[in-house]
Amino acid sequence: MPLLLTEGDIKSILTMPMALELVEVSFRRLAEGTAVCHPRRRLRMAKGIMNYMAAADSAGGYLGLKIYTVSPGGVRFLVLLFDAGSGQMCALMEADYLGQMRTGAASGIATRVLARQDAHTVGIIGTGLQARTQLEAVALTRALEVIRAFGRDAARREKFARDITARLGVPTVAVSSAEEAVRGSDIVITATTASQPVVEGRWLAPGMHINAIGSNFAEKQELDAEAVGRADVTAADSVEQSKIEAGDFIQAFGKDSSRWATVRELADIVAGKAPGRTHQSQITLFKSNGIAIEDVVVAGRVYEIAREKGMGREIPLWRETASAQS
Repeated sequence: MPLLLTEGDIKSILTMPMALELVEVSFRRLAEGTAVCHPRRRLRMAKGIMNYMAAADSAGGYLGLKIYTVSPGGVRFLVLLFDAGSGQMCALMEADYLGQMRTGAASGIATRVLARQDAHTVGIIGTGLQARTQLEAVALTRALEVIRAFGRDAARREKFARDITARLGVPTVAVSSAEEAVRGSDIVITATTASQPVVEGRWLAPGMHINAIGSNFAEKQELDAEAVGRADVTAADSVEQSKIEAGDFIQAFGKDSSRWATVRELADIVAGKAPGRTHQSQITLFKSNGIAIEDVVVAGRVYEIAREKGMGREIPLWRETASAQS
């Protein structure tokens, strides 16, 4: 019978080092062709949106669907995990925390393969839950010395800075503008819900790396067109999904479809099939959309550990059908 795993179950299992390892595995499997990923689709409701995305991991033996609703009442995430061989349902997982961790891990992997080795300062725009896991992942891939954080709410960004300093042991300073967070940083992270750009190209300096994670609607941007245009190396977790929802690229590229050919798959960079940074002075950009193969690979390992530890609660689905067939 499938397991029901709650947020609490998953938090007790999934660590950031584990997430980094598993998300890297997901990219390598995409590159080698043993994984398939369908982009996110959206079904608009009267007062909200239902989002759904799917992937199959033949090497790991799982396939799955992530589905979530966004409404005035909040956001509710679920992952449905199935055995790729038998088609049997393995688990139904609450997936808010899982999503935060795999999104952070994807930026961590991008930082590992694209940022300068001597990168040690981070500027982050956005101080929500996603910002926390972004920094946790990046701190595991580079020896950080200082973090500068900006968010629109002064009290919230001050608390965020205190919390991150305590959590990561990296001095974190709340700054009064996005420009102050960006200028002088080796790594820039945007983790916002902004509709209009929060990073301007004129603030960027040679050698920077940018992880842009917040915009996943065609009409939204975190980076202005100049910022996108200044990137010497541009990568995405999925070029296919980017063409649907990466507003940063869609609006910067406009009608020049040839510019999409310059966007590299992060999976190919991770697997050594495409070059990443080749010079210290290059500006590198990773556009994170959040893709289903990350959810499926991470969920598969979480499920296995939960089974080993006797965690979760079995759901008696299809029990009568199974009895009738036997």
